[in-house]
Parts: sequence; C-alpha cells; structure tokens
Amino acid sequence: MGPPGLGPEGTSPGWGSGPRRGRPRAGGRDRGTGVPEAGLPGKRVVTPGVPQGRASSPRRPGPGRAGSGVRWTCVALREQARLKALVVDGDTEAWQRDAAFSGLRRVGGVDVSFVKGDSVRACASLVVLSYPELEVVYEDCCMVSLTAPYVSGFLAFREVPFLVDAVRRLREKEPCLVPQVLLVDGNGVLHHRGFGVACHLGVLTDLPCVGVAKKLLQVDGLENDAQHKEKIRLLQAGGDSFPLVGGSGTVLGMALKSHDHSSKPLYVSVGHKISLEAAVRLTRGCCRFRIPEPVRQADIRSRDYIRRTLGAPGPPAPAQERSQKAQGPKVCPKGGSEEPEGEDRPPEAHS
Repeated sequence: MGPPGLGPEGTSPGWGSGPRRGRPRAGGRDRGTGVPEAGLPGKRVVTPGVPQGRASSPRRPGPGRAGSGVRWTCVALREQARLKALVVDGDTEAWQRDAAFSGLRRVGGVDVSFVKGDSVRACASLVVLSYPELEVVYEDCCMVSLTAPYVSGFLAFREVPFLVDAVRRLREKEPCLVPQVLLVDGNGVLHHRGFGVACHLGVLTDLPCVGVAKKLLQVDGLENDAQHKEKIRLLQAGGDSFPLVGGSGTVLGMALKSHDHSSKPLYVSVGHKISLEAAVRLTRGCCRFRIPEPVRQADIRSRDYIRRTLGAPGPPAPAQERSQKAQGPKVCPKGGSEEPEGEDRPPEAHS
C-alpha cells in the first residue's frame, strides 16, 4: 500500500518541461478527496486525506450564508485531528541517528509562490538535491489555482494537495530520485493545534518532513518579545540555537542561527518521522545561506517559472549569487543570504 491519504487524481495546469521534470499524464487528475470548497456552489476542493462525499459543498460565506465558513472549518478541524494522530515525532531512519548523516543521499524542498497581487494563482515546486553536495538533481514546477479559502491555521488545505501531487509524479517518473526527507517552508508541530503544513505533507506522503519557518508563529505563549529578541542576540555563530518552550512546557521547536552572517534565526520544528535534534542538524547542514538550500532552490525556481510562464519581468540576480550557484535560474528576485519573508502570502501563511 502507498502512503496514507493518496486517493483519486485532479488537474493542475502549467507543468514544467525539460529533463528530469515531473510531467502529467494526458487527462490526468489530481489526487485528493473532498474538503468542501467555500468558493463555488456545487463544487469541492480535492484535498488528500478527506473521503469523497463526506460533507456537502458549502458556498462561500456571505449574506445569509454565514454558517458555510463555520461548516468548512469544522470539517477541516476533524480531518486535521485525524491526521495529527498519525504523526511520528522521532527518528525512523538509520541515517537520522548518524552524526554525519551517513546514508542520506537526497534531500527535497517544496515551496508555493504566488503571482504578485493574486491570492489564487501560484506555482507549486518540488526540488531534490544531492546530499551533501546540495546540487539540484530534479525539479518540478507547476502553475496551480488555490481555490480553497485561506483560513489561519489551515494553510495545508490550500497548498498541500499540489505538493502531494508533485511527490506522486516524482515517484512515477523517477522513483530513484525520491527524497529521503523533505524540508518545508512552514511549520510542523509548532502550530496552533500542533499540526502545521510540514506535518500534513509528511503524513500524506509518508516521508520524513522538517518545518523551517522564517518568522516565529506565536502560539502556546511564545512571543517575539524583548526576552526572545535577547536570546536571538546571544546566538553568536552558525549552528547556535535555543529551544522554543511553550507555556505548556512543551518544546515546540528550535530557533537556529543557520549561517554565521545571518542576523535572523530560522524556526525549525518536527514535521513527521524525524526528531527535533536531527531536524536542526539537517537544517544547518543544508544551509549555504540563511535559508536551507532545498527550500531556497524551490522558491527561486518557482518564481522563475512564474516569470517564464506569465512573462512577468524580474530583476537579474546579483553577480555574487550567479557565481556561487551556477545551476540556478538567471532571474532571481531575492538573492543574497537573507531571503525575504514571503510577502506574497498572507501574514500567517507559515502556520
């Protein structure tokens, strides 16, 4: 049997081309199941892990239909709780327990980049890098339409179906390149209900996943206050870290100074099938700059794909960036060691 939650398929337009890129079958359909869509009457968003026909398809909340949003949220809450019970928060692979990660050969990264000024059109990307060389060996970029509503704490229901599809295409086309672990631009157990996008993706793909967020999600009493900022100031060298202990006493993740020259930490949390200690070591080991290379490459390539597909202009990459990473695209709107904070997503998008 395959990983849990992989059901019937659906369509997602705009596939990438070229060697070792995921391609759709003619007339293919996205995998997923029916979380009700609060957008179009009589239709539903296909989301992995929710059985088809489980609930009716509510309309977008509006005058006389205020209960629709509540109904969607209730269905999503039940599904989130069901999948959360499947999370494994410890090491499951031999390479994770090895100090040098011996046996780890392939690390994946995923990202969803939005078309500027558009909350629906986006590019979902999956890249696979060799480890420890951190060279891109596979990429899949796909233009998608995120029609599920954005609800704080339920980001995965908007984005994960397309990322699960990308993993499925890789398994079908290049099974020898399937990553042994995925790094996700977002949170894992550091989440309002302990089940962020990294957990969701990990459970549905049955792959070890690590959540790597650029901003602190303030849950369980965690605050970006003066005390927190003082702890950040005390991080001296790349690899320094401190635990994120919630008001409940639970360690939800680690704040990691990922690069010697970075002034902002990353917030690392367990997604699935990996311990926090291994997740932090792996994140640090994947950083050439502040952002781990798998996530950074997924972001760079998804934005480049948007520009190539839609003809949107973009500034050239800085000379240093081009020389240090020859395999990257020629257009990079970010560059440098300090990556931006995902300005095209909603403020809570890393939840």
